[in-house]
Amino acid sequence: MASSHSSSPVPQSNSSDAFFKKEMDSAKRFQPVQSLPDVCPKEPTGDPNSLCDSPSLVADQHRWTIFHSKVNLPAALNDPRLAKRESDFFTKTWGQDFVDTEVTPSFYLPQINKELFAPYQQDITQKEKIHERCKNICPPKDTFDRTLLHIHDKSRTDLEQVPKIFMKPDFALEDSLTFNAVLPWSHFSTAGGKGNRDAASSKLLQEKLSHYLDIVEVNIAHQISLRSEAFFHAMTSQHELQDYLRKTSHAVKMLRDKISQIDKVMCEGSLRVLRLSLTRNNCIKAYNKLKLMATVHQTQPTVQLLLSTSEFVGALDLIATTQEVLQQELQGIHSFRHLGSQLCELEKLIDKMMIAEFSTYARSDLNRPLEDDCQILEEERLISLVFGLLKQRKLNFYEIYGDEMIITAKNIIKQCVVSTVSQIEEIDIEVVIKLADQMRMMNFPQWFDLLKSVFSKFTIFLKRIKATLNVIRSVVLLVLDKNQKTREQEETSLQKNSTKDNIVDTEVAYLTHDGMFISDAFGERDIPSVAVDTTSQRNVSPNSEPSSSDSVSEPECTTDSSSSKEQTSSSVTPGGVEIIISDDMKLTDLELGKLANNIQELLYSASDICHDRSVKFLMARAKDGFLEKLNSNEFVALSRLMEGFILDTEQICGRKSMSLRGALQSQANRFVNRFHEERKTKLSLLLDNERWKQAEVPAEFQDLVDSVAEGKITLPEKKAVAEERKPADFLIVEGQKYAVVGTVLLLIRIILEYCQCVDNIPSITTDMLTRLSDLLKYFNSRSCQLVLGAGALQVVGLKTITTKNLALSSRCLQLIVHYIPTIRVHFEARLQHKQFSMLRHFDHITKDYHDHIAEISAKLVAIMDSLFDKLLSKYEVKAPVPSACFRNICKQMAKMHEAIYDLLPEEQTQMLFLRINASYKLHLKRQLAHLNVVNDGGPQNGLVTSDVAFYTGNLQALKGLKNLDLNMAEIWEQKR
Repeated sequence: MASSHSSSPVPQSNSSDAFFKKEMDSAKRFQPVQSLPDVCPKEPTGDPNSLCDSPSLVADQHRWTIFHSKVNLPAALNDPRLAKRESDFFTKTWGQDFVDTEVTPSFYLPQINKELFAPYQQDITQKEKIHERCKNICPPKDTFDRTLLHIHDKSRTDLEQVPKIFMKPDFALEDSLTFNAVLPWSHFSTAGGKGNRDAASSKLLQEKLSHYLDIVEVNIAHQISLRSEAFFHAMTSQHELQDYLRKTSHAVKMLRDKISQIDKVMCEGSLRVLRLSLTRNNCIKAYNKLKLMATVHQTQPTVQLLLSTSEFVGALDLIATTQEVLQQELQGIHSFRHLGSQLCELEKLIDKMMIAEFSTYARSDLNRPLEDDCQILEEERLISLVFGLLKQRKLNFYEIYGDEMIITAKNIIKQCVVSTVSQIEEIDIEVVIKLADQMRMMNFPQWFDLLKSVFSKFTIFLKRIKATLNVIRSVVLLVLDKNQKTREQEETSLQKNSTKDNIVDTEVAYLTHDGMFISDAFGERDIPSVAVDTTSQRNVSPNSEPSSSDSVSEPECTTDSSSSKEQTSSSVTPGGVEIIISDDMKLTDLELGKLANNIQELLYSASDICHDRSVKFLMARAKDGFLEKLNSNEFVALSRLMEGFILDTEQICGRKSMSLRGALQSQANRFVNRFHEERKTKLSLLLDNERWKQAEVPAEFQDLVDSVAEGKITLPEKKAVAEERKPADFLIVEGQKYAVVGTVLLLIRIILEYCQCVDNIPSITTDMLTRLSDLLKYFNSRSCQLVLGAGALQVVGLKTITTKNLALSSRCLQLIVHYIPTIRVHFEARLQHKQFSMLRHFDHITKDYHDHIAEISAKLVAIMDSLFDKLLSKYEVKAPVPSACFRNICKQMAKMHEAIYDLLPEEQTQMLFLRINASYKLHLKRQLAHLNVVNDGGPQNGLVTSDVAFYTGNLQALKGLKNLDLNMAEIWEQKR
């Protein structure tokens, strides 16, 4: 290979490095030739410039030439957006006016001509001459490249002589096929006389294989020579790398020695202090854990001790705290693996004990003697039970109290009946066994006293229930108030913590950037700990030693969960008992509010229970019609007693109970019906026996009327010693005399009884108003039938209905009409506004009475009218004067006046006689017209005038009619 280089026309350089560098550059340049040996489009010739005319894929494959440019002329020249083909393709983009537009020369570009290149040509001429001289001396580079290419092609041709089987990557002589292909057995066959030929064949095979080996070795040597510089450079780099690694190892060893010395001198003591501090903290934690375990171990005996004293709340708190400690602090402790389930069973047992204890308390509270004192029985015990039940979410405990209320209410009535019956000698308990039958054997005073006793017991019973339920409800409201305050505090603390967290984050970032320990910084500031023990917040420095007081000066049982989280607050109940409310009441505001409402409803239920039992007691006595047989005073007393009890229960419980009120209303309706029927029957009997004569007015009736005039619409009380006073002929009412019959006097008393009954029993006002209206209508219609209808002739046996009877009836009706407005005002004051429409009954009654009075007046006029018609139809104008007809008329007028003057007021008498006089004038005028007697001053006119003067004189001579304007001139026909 050296000879090949020496024979090269290239001149040798003084340094071999230059040659090898040239070789290396050439190798680098022609390294891709191995993959593209036969793709050159044109072989180089002897002309050095011939290769510059066209590109060579071997030399210019990585260099861009003009042959790489490609232009799609149809795409450039054809514009589909244009309607016709343009002469210049620039107009495709720049518009239709591009060809016609002239470009103005730029003022900033100079004019270029050949004179500007003259200095450059002078400067480059000398360099070009030197370049030409060097090119003649040195062979062209392309010739050298061709030489190398020729050598490479020659070596490639030599390698092609070697069979391809030796070049396979899986070549192995162990393979029989490969071995037979390389060494055919035919060369080694010894059969026949072919030994000399086989020897020659074997020798030829050996020489061929040797030739192949030489070719491969020559190519390998050539390749090594081409890469010798890279090989020696790799060897040199390997030695440098070993030296560098040796130095690095020595430096690492020295660094480790220094770090070890620093660790011994500076860090080992400090780390030992930290390790001892950590060990000390672990020991403290282990000690606290052991103390906590010892405390938890005493949970069950302590719970038993608390339960023996009925401290249910304390026992439940202890169980809850222990369970929380077991779940958080002592989780996984093998010795306590069964304690949690035992505590759960114990908690269930406490639930049953509390329910039984509350039931016992309710029974003892409700069944104690019903005295006037309403003090709460063992208030502290009750509060403890309620808190325990609330803690365990036993929110239906009030139902137990409600069941006991029902049982106690029944027992109260039984005890009262038994106590009262035992004091009555007339009732034989051995004969009459049932309490209801024993109660029915009592008379009204005895039964009334029994009812009064029952009501008083029930009143005390309700007061006691209210006091107890108020305590229970106050406890529930205190827990509710505590929940709301706790929620507000948590919201406030969350807002504060969010602000503090921002401050802490800022400080931590600053301290971390500054290089300080975060635990040291936390130890110097009061930053709220979040899952960090108090020992880790201490300021630990390498020079500080732990003080002995730190070990046990902390709280001995530092559980950072259960017991430290439970905060308590004290409150005072309405009874003055101070209670402590813990924060572990897991009840929502909705549940507590609903429970408070249910407790309030329980108080209403207590009122309903008492009323229901009273109704049953009342109905048991009313089975035989006992209550319907009561007189007015007895029923009024019963009604007042029941009304008083109803008002007391409403005042105690704050709500109306309708059962007893409904029973009272039902009995009141029966009483009203009986009351009304008795009075109506009595009035009917009085009217049927009334002879319609003026009755004397006893003094008590006059007193009754006087009290009404004073505004007292009540029956006067009976005086113990009655003064003997003579009865009067007339009833004086507000200065007016009323001649009345005995029935009307009793009717006034009956009316006052209705009014007084309304005062005593306000609930029957509407019924009484209706019944009183019916009574007044009955009196009006019945009196009309008896007097105007002449029914008294058959009923009483009167011979005739006289004018005196008519006038007396009219006056009685006027007396009743006088009192109707007073009665209306009395009822109006006791009616509700929506019931005022019922007052129209009085308006109708008043109208009916006035119509009746008018009919009586018309009847009196009709009597005289028929008399005038009878007498004046026979009147003749002749002597003597006065005529017999006028004498009879004056006689009848005098009788009429005598009959009604003492009965009717003077004004009514005058009005009545004016109407009678008008009737008289009408009949006289008609008779005179019939007789053709005119006012002409003749003899007949004089006779008539004398008779009329006689009539006028007699009529005006009667009492009260002296100034009566008779106007007798109307009897004559007016001249036209």
